[in-house]
Amino acid sequence: MYAVCVMFHLKPDCMADFMPLMLENARTSLDAEPDCHQFDVATDPERPDAVFLYELYSDRNAFETHLASDHFRAFDAASRDMIAEKTVTTWSEVAQ
Repeated sequence: MYAVCVMFHLKPDCMADFMPLMLENARTSLDAEPDCHQFDVATDPERPDAVFLYELYSDRNAFETHLASDHFRAFDAASRDMIAEKTVTTWSEVAQ
């Protein structure tokens, strides 16, 4: 498995516009990408402009397929101006 963790720090007052786009991207990823096994979207009331993602793919190639998908590219274009900072970390499974 290939895990992807993403931390978004949004620009002020962008959460209400960002979240529907993010949730649609997550739903579509799970529904349309057979190698996307998990796509969690999390927030914390103590950090009102932060969004954390945990995504699980079969392998790195499946994640690359996700990044090239029409739904991800549409999300990326629609949300780009709402994001102040984005950090992506990836993890490859060593043992279960």
